[in-house]
Amino acid sequence: MKVLLENKKTILNTLIVVLFFLFLISIADLDNLRETMFKPDLIQDQFPKIITQAAKNTLIFTISGFAGGSVLGLFLALMKLSSVSFYRIISSAYIDIIRGLPAILILIFIAYGIPIAFGVRIPGDYSKGILALSIVSSAYIAEVIRSGIQAIPIGQKEAAEALGMNRFTIYSKIILPQAFRIMIPPMTNEVVLLLKDTALISVIGVTSTTKELTRFGRDGVMSDANATPLVVAGFIYLVLTIPLTRLAGLLEKRLSNQERN
Repeated sequence: MKVLLENKKTILNTLIVVLFFLFLISIADLDNLRETMFKPDLIQDQFPKIITQAAKNTLIFTISGFAGGSVLGLFLALMKLSSVSFYRIISSAYIDIIRGLPAILILIFIAYGIPIAFGVRIPGDYSKGILALSIVSSAYIAEVIRSGIQAIPIGQKEAAEALGMNRFTIYSKIILPQAFRIMIPPMTNEVVLLLKDTALISVIGVTSTTKELTRFGRDGVMSDANATPLVVAGFIYLVLTIPLTRLAGLLEKRLSNQERN
């Protein structure tokens, strides 16, 4: 019965979206719309560079930022769960500050604030963007990891301690492997959010070889005086994000079913 209701809701939502687009098409100047947003020649001109350069750079920033954020987030989560109050205070303060600040402000601070304040230059074409995304994502990933660890019954940890296992063995062999299964769906959502956050990197400046999708599309709009390049960039974003979003939903449903069984 529940599945039937969900299917009806999905069909209804799809119908509403289709009717909305049909309404927009009925009132739009299709010739002008096609010329300014869906110009065939310009669509063709975006390929293959939008894939081999822009999409590639977007994935580089996303994967590297997620990897860095996961490592830092793991340490922050363990610090927040620590019995040492100093570690908990440091971790909580970091997470609250990073989550409370706009991501774009953190990117600008890392790209320009740190070099000006300390007189240092962050080397590498990708380094500033990856570092900023790692810091931004680490606060959110830390909370996902903490929630996953706390979802494991405390009795398992106590039993392992009773057997004489040290803290590292308990977490690496017992707690984290189980928590990882719980963390997969929210972690997938974090990847999607981080992939979209790569659009902010264009604000701190990129080179001709490190353009991500948004900067690539914006440069195309400026050079061609046409919105088609940005529409193509948006389409590539959807190709990347929609499968990940659906995957996260499927994993969440699968996990819920396993918990009920």
